[in-house]
Amino acid sequence: MGEARNDAAEGRLLAAVLVVLGMAGLAAAFAANATDATASAAQVWPPFVLVAGLLLIGLVADDDGLFAFAGDRLSSVATNGFALFAGAALLIGLVTAVLNLDTSVAFLTPVFVYAAESRGGGMAPLLYGCLLLSNAGSLFLPGSNLTNLIVLGHLKLTGTEYFSDMWAPALAALVVTALVIIVLERRGLRVSHGGAMRADRPALGLGVAAVVLATVLVLVLPSPALGVAAVGLGVVGVRIAQRKDDVRHAVDAIGAPILAGLFGVAVALGTLGRLWSGPSTLLSHLDLWGTAGFAAVTSIAVNNLPAASLLAARTPPHPFALLVGLNLGPNLFVTGSLAWMLWYRVAKRAGTQPSLARASLLGVLAVPLSMAAALGVLAARGLA
Repeated sequence: MGEARNDAAEGRLLAAVLVVLGMAGLAAAFAANATDATASAAQVWPPFVLVAGLLLIGLVADDDGLFAFAGDRLSSVATNGFALFAGAALLIGLVTAVLNLDTSVAFLTPVFVYAAESRGGGMAPLLYGCLLLSNAGSLFLPGSNLTNLIVLGHLKLTGTEYFSDMWAPALAALVVTALVIIVLERRGLRVSHGGAMRADRPALGLGVAAVVLATVLVLVLPSPALGVAAVGLGVVGVRIAQRKDDVRHAVDAIGAPILAGLFGVAVALGTLGRLWSGPSTLLSHLDLWGTAGFAAVTSIAVNNLPAASLLAARTPPHPFALLVGLNLGPNLFVTGSLAWMLWYRVAKRAGTQPSLARASLLGVLAVPLSMAAALGVLAARGLA
């Protein structure tokens, strides 16, 4: 009980700090140059709206029992822990590539939590793998990570053209990250099937319908943020009207203060990148490896969405290397991406206690290796 109160207090403090920073940054951006601030806001708002919608949909789907049922079925078809992890890694890569990094984390984290519970153990490889592999797999397609869309706005590449260039580096990053998790979490993979849980079939109602509709929207719309947010607000609104939920719980589920604060920071840094040539000049003097390393460090310092807004405010000289750093670097620490916040909140809602320290330790070992693999493939293919 005391630990839960401490977590809640720390969460409120973090939210308060981010809101103050974000609102101050937003005010400073518009005071400095309203035109550039407006352009920056237009570039970065979709990720935040999309994440809010996904969290609301996940809240309803979890209440319907969808994730518990899917996790139980996934566990039942795997003959051992290694087979379960291999299937999970493949699923994460596919969902991240086709749908989105945040969709993967929001919808698959509770599936893997319940899958591990149904086996009676072996939570760590699936829990931490969902976060790290989602980040690693977000290089495949432009929509796989919204940082891709921010950076690629300068290149005018089609999805097919981008995939042709990046599938091999993305695959290398995904495989190397999976191997690191297998080595470090091999004890969890040896857990035999315990049959500890048999989930009831989910209620075929709002949660299932919202997940299906959100998936379709992400697949068919070039900018699905508003559509997904509308779905999330709609299904939660119905639950509130039915007195099965309340506004305060929904606001808490999406972490509204954190999202608002990060949005303000992203707009401020995007405006800074338009007004100040420093980041662009620095990137022009860095090679493939330096660009990726600088992007990774910047992601940890300010989050990868604000970092993308800052570093891609002007056309970057090594856009693919920049994406390697922006997408893989966040695996180092919780400040790296919105996916961390999403993963942490969804995992706790599913009944587990994820360790940020353990996730960071895995990331510290996986990031240098996965970045080296991706950059090595980029260089070998002449995409430097």
